[in-house]
Amino acid sequence: MSLFGSGPRSELDTAFEDFVAARSAALLRTAYLLTGDRGHAEDLLQTTLLRTAWRWQAASAQPEAYARRVLVNLSRDRRRNLGRRVREQAAPAEPPAVGDAVQRIAERETLLTALRQLPERQREVVVLRYYADLPVADTALAMGCSEGVVKSHTSRALNRLRALLGAAEDREVHHAE
Repeated sequence: MSLFGSGPRSELDTAFEDFVAARSAALLRTAYLLTGDRGHAEDLLQTTLLRTAWRWQAASAQPEAYARRVLVNLSRDRRRNLGRRVREQAAPAEPPAVGDAVQRIAERETLLTALRQLPERQREVVVLRYYADLPVADTALAMGCSEGVVKSHTSRALNRLRALLGAAEDREVHHAE
């Protein structure tokens, strides 16, 4: 059965399925960077795709922009709801194997930790601008704000990331001594 009814498959649901096949992986990565958790990112993506399918007639003109907007809004809703619940504690990570892969994993984890420390809007702008590689106008559309707000959040976020990453580097140097 199709998402768009019980009748024969139409061009509408084929277009949606093509969109899902082409853009799901990129939207999942964006969701992961917004949430910091693979399971939550998958749930967020599933809900995003369902809402996009429900509104396909409106979304089909710019489906990726529409889906990104839904994704950002769902991410905000999730964070608001999490603020009302008892905090989850991540299980301690096992030390990784030795080699170049270890360095890449450590750098990625350091960056993700710093990204999680940014305020909501700053995290969104970094993910959309630098990971999803969106121009300022598309980022503003996805976030529901003006281009000036995107630029100011970008500036503040990058300054904060520099400070956080510099502090993390200092801790590593002192820890190694």
